[in-house]
Amino acid sequence: MQQLQLAIFDLDGVICDTAKYHYLAWKRLAQELGFDFTEKDNERLKGVSRMRSLEILLEVGGLEKTEEEKAKLAEKKNTWYVEYILQMDSSELLPGVLDFLEELKENEVKLALGSASKNARTILQRLGITPLFDAIVDGNLVTKAKPDPEVFTLGAELLGIPPENAVVFEDAQAGIEAALAAGMKVIGVGDPKVLKHAQHVITGFASFRFADLLEILKQE
Repeated sequence: MQQLQLAIFDLDGVICDTAKYHYLAWKRLAQELGFDFTEKDNERLKGVSRMRSLEILLEVGGLEKTEEEKAKLAEKKNTWYVEYILQMDSSELLPGVLDFLEELKENEVKLALGSASKNARTILQRLGITPLFDAIVDGNLVTKAKPDPEVFTLGAELLGIPPENAVVFEDAQAGIEAALAAGMKVIGVGDPKVLKHAQHVITGFASFRFADLLEILKQE
């Protein structure tokens, strides 16, 4: 790497964990439709778009709906999800994240968010960390989902930084593929067995510091 100028973070599973709120909203929808939606069923929704998630949920319940009905159900689920995330606060930041973000800023590294979530700005606001980010690229700005690199390339473009000077933190395989396709370094956050295409994998930020990041990038 020539020079580290930009760090791009995925949101869910990297900075905070909103998966539980998605699950609560889907489960509530299923109950309203007359069936139960288990945590095991919910595993099938990971990394899947809202409309495809709804289709899977309807399959679980053995139901068929028109496109118009599906749109209304998806909107209802999102309304409930937003209700839940509006209760979030800074206590829901994953361990070590705030210290790491602040350390990057102190070392003059720009920060960007690269998330498919259309509620990303609301979540950052609730977590109290919006001012730390120099660019926020969310589901309202991009049209292509990961593994398409659009969400990451746009973040670099907005800040005028070449992709080769950026590192991405991701917890999903599709996001890792997107970062690599963008020509960026990528560090997986989670299980090395799942994130095997990442150049390096960490379990989280609780004991990860800026010096550790520089050491990893030096080896690449």
